[in-house]
Amino acid sequence: MEQRVLILAPFGRDADVIAEVLSKDKRTCVAFSDADALTEALDAGVGTALIAEEALADSRATRLFEWLEHQPAWSDLPFILLAATRVGHRSARGLEVLERLGNVVVLERPLNSETLRRAVASALRARARQYESRRHLAERIEAQEALVQLNDSLESRIAERTHELASANNRLMMEIHERAKVQAVLVQSQKMEALGQLTGGIAHDFNNLLNVIMVNSELIARVSGDERIRGMAATVKRATERGAKLTGQLLTFSRNSNLDLKAVDVVTLLQGMRDIITVSLGSGISYINDFERKEMWTHADANQLELAVLNLAINARDAMPGGGELSVRVKERTAPDQTLAEGRYVVIEVADTGAGVPPDLVTRVFDPFFTTKPIGKGTGLGLSQVYGIARQAGGTARLFSQEGVGTTVELWLPLRERVAPQNAKASDTEANAVGEKRVLVIEDDSEVRAMLVESLKMLGYNVTEAPDGRAGLARLTDDNPDLLMVDFAMPGMNGIDVIAEARKMRSDLPVILATGYADVDISGLSVERCTVLRKPFQLDDLARTVRLGLIG
Repeated sequence: MEQRVLILAPFGRDADVIAEVLSKDKRTCVAFSDADALTEALDAGVGTALIAEEALADSRATRLFEWLEHQPAWSDLPFILLAATRVGHRSARGLEVLERLGNVVVLERPLNSETLRRAVASALRARARQYESRRHLAERIEAQEALVQLNDSLESRIAERTHELASANNRLMMEIHERAKVQAVLVQSQKMEALGQLTGGIAHDFNNLLNVIMVNSELIARVSGDERIRGMAATVKRATERGAKLTGQLLTFSRNSNLDLKAVDVVTLLQGMRDIITVSLGSGISYINDFERKEMWTHADANQLELAVLNLAINARDAMPGGGELSVRVKERTAPDQTLAEGRYVVIEVADTGAGVPPDLVTRVFDPFFTTKPIGKGTGLGLSQVYGIARQAGGTARLFSQEGVGTTVELWLPLRERVAPQNAKASDTEANAVGEKRVLVIEDDSEVRAMLVESLKMLGYNVTEAPDGRAGLARLTDDNPDLLMVDFAMPGMNGIDVIAEARKMRSDLPVILATGYADVDISGLSVERCTVLRKPFQLDDLARTVRLGLIG
């Protein structure tokens, strides 16, 4: 369109002749009958306009001249004017037309075809340069507008970038703070692990001492006829029982004891904990119990379950520094979803009216080492331990919280049938198991060994003894005992090694493994009739364990 040649020669055959000549150069020619029609075609694109002078006579070109006056700054449309045949000089009107056309080349008639072709080619080149100027001008305008927009947005982009840098810096500081918290928790956990190792290490010797004192106080009470001495012996026994309980609590706290899963009545367990929970909460927090039934049994480690409930109570106390209410309710419910096996469950619900947990942290509360407490106030192991205890018992733990309202933790434990008490017939069988039975005691601690020998003799057994594993194995053939009682921690061969060697000699020999360590596990032993007796034990515990070992 921008290379078109517009022709205005309405008289005669001039338009047809011109178009025929220019077709040799493959020019696109469009002929018009009047100036107004040509003017309307200019806006669609034009290379040059070839006009016969007589077509502009009078006022026929008014609209054309108006278009020329308002053409863009880059445009100066080239015209080729075919002069009219005349005698003498051009008239004033003819000069005015030339002036108003502006960029015009006048060709006198008769036309030479070559001259016409060259004039058109020259006009088209000039118009092409104008279009190129228009393009450069448009690019410059676009660049200028882009620069203006860039300058206008520079301040906002600087502010945005500054905000991004500030956000990145804040994230970095938060990560540094979080890393410091994790490091502090790690140090605390390492301290707890060291404490657990230390506690486990001294437990054996401490429990041996307690056992000697406990059993000898019972022996004194049994053999003495002096009521005053028997009272003193009872006092000593009670003190050693308190020491044994303290040792057990320390081992549980250090997580250095194995789960002892047994039938537990949750209602009875919580009723027995009421005093310790009330003391732990303090006077500013009211404590409420609500049990759906008088008895609800599950299969769990009673000590660990007590620890879990006490841990939740202490967490609730810390969440209510200004006082509040703690309620512990026990319900029976059906498994709510597929996260638990189908069946009925005992649900221990521990609810407080404290500050609550933020919604974005609720999903992380059971993660190991995660805590919302300040550094040094918590290890982040409490709730993860509660969750682990529930899972190992075949259930789960759930937490629901609302900021400013409170937190509820639910322990879901599988419901079990009520456990019937031991019948009298079994007790009679135990009582008849003494007879003339022989017991071989292997114990490296002389005081503990003497206590065991004296106690077993008082219970009516024939007792032989050995100070270590090698000596005990040497006596095994000669003494031919009905029961082997061996200590766990001994130099050279420990108790488990002795049991393994003894079973090679007598595969059916009943064995009692006595130990002061809380974390001894005999589940990996491929032997039958092996019982663990935890130190410190009472004389009745020893008698019952030996009788059960003998009757198999």
